[in-house]
This record gives sequence, C-alpha cells and structure tokens, in this order.
Amino acid sequence: MPRAYLGLGSNLGEREATIRAALDELARTPGIDLVAVSSLRETDPVGYLDQPRFLNGAAVVDTELPPRELLAALLRIEARFGRDRDAVPGGGPRTLDLDLLLYDDLQIREEGLQIPHPRLHERAFVLDPLGEVAPGLEVPGRGTVEALRARLH
Repeated sequence: MPRAYLGLGSNLGEREATIRAALDELARTPGIDLVAVSSLRETDPVGYLDQPRFLNGAAVVDTELPPRELLAALLRIEARFGRDRDAVPGGGPRTLDLDLLLYDDLQIREEGLQIPHPRLHERAFVLDPLGEVAPGLEVPGRGTVEALRARLH
C-alpha cells in the first residue's frame, strides 16, 4: 500500500483539538490508515506575518487512494473544520491545514497537485515534525529530510 506524508497545521480556534479531531476523521476515512503522528509544536507564521502563531505537526498514512483522491479527502476534512481557501489570502490564518507533502517516491506536477510539496524543503515547521516520524525519509529530487533540516538549522 502506498505511504503518504502529511503536514498538519492550525492557528485559529482550539488548534490542538481541531488537529486531533481532523486526525480522527482522517483515520475513519475509507482507504486511509493513520500510521504515525508527530508531536505538535508552536511555530511562527511565514510569509503572511500578521496572524497568530501556528501549531504544526506531521502524519504518516498508508492509503489505497491515489494522490488526487487523497488530496480531495484532505480538502474535504479541512472544509468540515471551517477552512475556506477562497476567503483567506494564501498563507493566511486558518482553522486547519492538511498538506499532502509526499506520496511514496512520486514526483507529480499537475494543475492543483504538486508532490513533493513545492516548499517542503524550505520550511522547518514541516521538516522538523516530518523528521520526527520519518528521519531517514528521502524527498525525491531533494535529499533526505535530515539533510534538508541541517541546511535550514
């Protein structure tokens, strides 16, 4: 079964409760098996700075869903927890953020779907929790999570 890696985030409302409830819903989604979840950590916003601090983490899932269907499932869960991607500027505040970071060793560049996530290698708030759940993980075209973390720190 393919393995995927997800970024988790929230900076509005009851952040930890929202992330935990979203993970429960993810685990109940047919075709998705929640394998591991990192600890959650406070992080400063990046880019759009005038907003509350984030709580970020990472999750590992085994899935029968192809990448685009997995992404659609993540977006449905975000919407159920109040995320309206059209109402807030990119990088702005959000109740829930579920990013598809990696899907096996695939590299996909399609409209609305980029794997690996295009900014994964630039973001400590993604690499640090990802390194906790999969330290030796290879990011296609970029190197290991450990090496990418070392470049940022």
